[in-house]
Amino acid sequence: MTLPDFRASGPAASPLGPAGPGSPVRLDGPWTHRDVAANGARFHIAELGDGPLVLLLHGFPQFWWTWRHQMTALADAGFRAVAMDLRGVGGSDRTPRGYDPANLALDVTGVIRSLGEPDAALVGHDLGGYLAWTAAVMRPKLVRRLVVSSMPHPRRWRSAMLSDFSQSRAGSYVWGVQRPWLPERALVADDAALVGQLIRDWAGPGVADFPDDEVLDVYRRAMTIPSTAHCSIEPYRWMVRSMARPDGVQFNRRMKRPVRVPTLHLHGSLDPAIRTRSSAGSGEYVEAPYRWRLFDGLGHFPHEEDPVGFSTELVNWLKDPEPDR
Repeated sequence: MTLPDFRASGPAASPLGPAGPGSPVRLDGPWTHRDVAANGARFHIAELGDGPLVLLLHGFPQFWWTWRHQMTALADAGFRAVAMDLRGVGGSDRTPRGYDPANLALDVTGVIRSLGEPDAALVGHDLGGYLAWTAAVMRPKLVRRLVVSSMPHPRRWRSAMLSDFSQSRAGSYVWGVQRPWLPERALVADDAALVGQLIRDWAGPGVADFPDDEVLDVYRRAMTIPSTAHCSIEPYRWMVRSMARPDGVQFNRRMKRPVRVPTLHLHGSLDPAIRTRSSAGSGEYVEAPYRWRLFDGLGHFPHEEDPVGFSTELVNWLKDPEPDR
């Protein structure tokens, strides 16, 4: 895998804003777009279908559109699929602070309440998976079921990054964004070329259809919206810089509380960013039915690399009345 070089620099170009005509994030499709208020900020969502709420949380360096395949599959299966842009990304507000996982998880649970639902099945990928784990611990009454892709439990992630050299090297991008300003400039240089490089490097080597240039252009344009690069890496800065701080220690202790909702954990066997052995074992933090599913030959983006297989696994598990089987 080619590791990102965050030393690069270049001008931040952003001819388009996150909302309004010509928006690079309010993309056309069978879904509808709107904004909802939660936790003191405004969040852009795309929604499709009617039924029990399934809230989809994207990872880095992407936005809500990463769930386009699953939204249609979920709606066809009788669910209300809602994909939100996390704080600071896509069409959501870019606030000066609030990028620690506890606050970001409150964004998620606040959106559930703003949608008028008593609870939701949370589906998170990468950073979105980290926040889904956190929300399930912090606000268990609002989380009906939990689905996490390509991200271990936060305590497992922390331990692997500190004690497993192979995972620390695989996650070198997390260490690389700790420097001020340079990572932001690297992300937007040359029309966000690094975003395309990261997605290509982290995808499975044998996947022919993902990513193509058209898909990469969508993600690259979204990253060039002003302040997106800074906001999108602030959560990773917090994860590292807080390790020895009281707030980080308190968060890590708080995450000792077990997850008490049925959990489906999905992972690509060839994920070069989050190693399989880092994610495997997260079930020790779940005191509820836990199912581990490894997608053979896929990388960091199984929901886009094999959208049919991923969506089938997701829908079948959400509809299974006995997920502990």
